Amino acid sequence: MGNTVLEVGTGVFVIAVVWIAAFVFGIMLLRASGSAKLGVIPVFLLALTITLALVFFPRNPETAPPFKEIEIVDTLFIGRYILLAVVSAVFLVAFFMLLPFHFLEPVYAKALRTH
Repeated sequence: MGNTVLEVGTGVFVIAVVWIAAFVFGIMLLRASGSAKLGVIPVFLLALTITLALVFFPRNPETAPPFKEIEIVDTLFIGRYILLAVVSAVFLVAFFMLLPFHFLEPVYAKALRTH
């Protein structure tokens, strides 16, 4: 509830303005002569309709939602493990391809010194 004044939302202020305006127009129409006095009825019904719409169809729920703790989620979890698996497979393939070359490398005998 970020936009509240005295712990009251904007809807209450809108309803108050609607009824004040309806009251002012009603007073003006009642002071008129003739059938213009009947204009009070549509003004009253319009104010009532606006009030009922604001009461029965609020923008936000009456109670604030319970505080939800922020949950830290690793969105790259699967990608990291796939990358780790690929790098591990490449390392193992390279290691087992180089291992025979290491063991099969010929060791030449050193020449004896002859004088």
